[in-house]
Amino acid sequence: MLDAAFLVRRQQPGLLLSALSYTGGLAFGLAVSAMLLVQAGVPASALVDEFLVAAFLTSDGLSQTVTAALPLILVGLASAVATRVRFWNIGVEGQLWLGAVAATWVALHEIGPESMRLPLAFVLAALAGSGWIAISLVLKQRWGVNEVISSLLLGSVAFLLVQHLLFGIWRDPANSFPVTAAFPPASRFSALGWGQLHAGLFVAALIALAVWFLLERTRAGFYADAVGLNRQAALATGLPVRRTLAGLVLLSGALSGLAGMVIVSGTEHRLNQAVGNGYLFSAIVIAYLARAKPFWVVVVALALGAVFTAGNVLKVFYGVSEGMIVLVQGTVLISILMAQFFSTYSLNRPS
Repeated sequence: MLDAAFLVRRQQPGLLLSALSYTGGLAFGLAVSAMLLVQAGVPASALVDEFLVAAFLTSDGLSQTVTAALPLILVGLASAVATRVRFWNIGVEGQLWLGAVAATWVALHEIGPESMRLPLAFVLAALAGSGWIAISLVLKQRWGVNEVISSLLLGSVAFLLVQHLLFGIWRDPANSFPVTAAFPPASRFSALGWGQLHAGLFVAALIALAVWFLLERTRAGFYADAVGLNRQAALATGLPVRRTLAGLVLLSGALSGLAGMVIVSGTEHRLNQAVGNGYLFSAIVIAYLARAKPFWVVVVALALGAVFTAGNVLKVFYGVSEGMIVLVQGTVLISILMAQFFSTYSLNRPS
């Protein structure tokens, strides 16, 4: 009888079962998303063209997809790094804003020699992002304040700071919109001659490789997994729990800050109100779908970049709202979450 049944958590789900649940959830989520888009007025025949052909199989579409994926890779890695030690970084957008502000400060005030502008912006953006998340880290370790609350509220504070700058001392007097003046050439990533793709590609690739090596091939990655799985057990065995937690949390903030620098120095070339919009939810989706694995973060970020590219086309030609694009992302994530329930738990009935 079902009323006598109970759920038992599997100690180690098999690879086949995990793969089937993940694939099944993804397929179901994509099918539901397709139906939602069709109901929103997108012809069914256009879905494959926009999400596959236009995003990956044309030169312009692929360049847009890769360009959109660069900051997504960085925020996805930021979320994944924090997740490995069970620190829930819900302030990704705030750290991204602070990184963008730091890069903008270097550009607008022309700090340092021209050849050092981008390296300086890189360092300051990373420091700004890690400094912003350090507030949540200190609040958690010293007073037990939940990082979900503190990092989320700090994200709002960062956005209000940007508003203050854009409507105040950094506003471009030659523009009627709340934006800064355009960055000088020395503060921009050089274009690669393929659409909007810029040299930030190499920055994102090198960072992704470095994070993969750190988490998968060094002792720090082992410590991170131990802390994430059971912090008390890791502490009892003498592992450097506090140092590992602090190091990876600060790295998470630095990666988010670098995402802001890549956006303003690579594509926007100025600070505006839309720089950080939507990256929090995207970071969470990427980290979860990638299981916090750096290699899969890159893969999922490219897929999400294709969704953004196709979404821009759908908004222009079919009148699809921004909310519908977010709904598609959420539908896929929830479907996979529900499907993985079956690989995590088994239904037992007393004999």
